[in-house]
Amino acid sequence: MPAFLLRSIYTAEGISGLTRDGGSKRAEVVRKMVEEAGGRMLSMHFAFADDDTYVLCDLPDHRTAAALAMRIGAARGLRTRVTPLLTPTEVDEATRTPTDYSAPGD
Repeated sequence: MPAFLLRSIYTAEGISGLTRDGGSKRAEVVRKMVEEAGGRMLSMHFAFADDDTYVLCDLPDHRTAAALAMRIGAARGLRTRVTPLLTPTEVDEATRTPTDYSAPGD
């Protein structure tokens, strides 16, 4: 199953809800959402960085990842970005995939 990183930033409304509910409840909400979509949440972390949460998960496909991002965005409280992740083996395969490209001006 493909891996994805979901990075989110809380809005003021989302921080209010997090303060009320706590981090463990939010992690269970995310785990349930991912599992109901046919995936598996590998980890969730809160951070003091450019993003407030990082969720590493396996999902069936890109369409499912997009659906989760849209569902989260529609619910308000978070702005979420989804990053597809590649394994080292997938990168190896990509480097061996024949491509033809010319830089601009060549």
